[in-house]
Amino acid sequence: MNPATRAAIFARLKNANPKPVTELKYRTPYELLVSVVLSAQATDTSVNKATAKLFPVANTPAAIAALGQTGLKRYIKTIGLYNTKAKNIIAASRLLLEKHHGEVPHERTALEALPGVGRKTANVILNVAFGEATIAVDTHIFRVANRTGLARGKTVREVEDKLLKFTPDQYKKDAHHWLILHGRYVCKARIPECWRCLIRDLCEYPHKTPAPPGWAGAAASPSPGASSRA
Repeated sequence: MNPATRAAIFARLKNANPKPVTELKYRTPYELLVSVVLSAQATDTSVNKATAKLFPVANTPAAIAALGQTGLKRYIKTIGLYNTKAKNIIAASRLLLEKHHGEVPHERTALEALPGVGRKTANVILNVAFGEATIAVDTHIFRVANRTGLARGKTVREVEDKLLKFTPDQYKKDAHHWLILHGRYVCKARIPECWRCLIRDLCEYPHKTPAPPGWAGAAASPSPGASSRA
């Protein structure tokens, strides 16, 4: 894919959703960190329901560490893998208190040293909480990047590196939000809804799906709203 086509794709995604934000409900970098850790293999809706009860009671490393694993589990037991997540969140909270004065660090190495925080989670924190132009590649972005031709790669890291290299600078900060939304709502895993895709003519996917019988709508925006899963 040539640079002009990449730029045109992001220009259309931006025009459809100028200021995308995460669907996770948070007020501080620490709340975002907890929410992103909880969101692994879980929906944002389920995370938000749990944190709506948790954060009014405990929303700092000290307060959550004081809950302990047993106390924390009572709030997150509706979320998948809650035992492991509770263990990691408690351990990460204690590490934040011991090494970072209870603050979420603004450095990738320090973030990835926290239990339960991998590269993707660190990218989300750096991007959403601190405004860095990072791209957190999840399954949606991996699929969209490969399918459209934006950044083909066999591994998540390869796709991330190519997106960072090829995405025009003015779009990098919001790129992962737009691509997540596009993958979730239009360029779906099982059957991409190419007939309502706003970048259909720019996409290099050779097996575009036709519109269902009776469909006469226009190209869709990346999502029903202006938010994305982090």
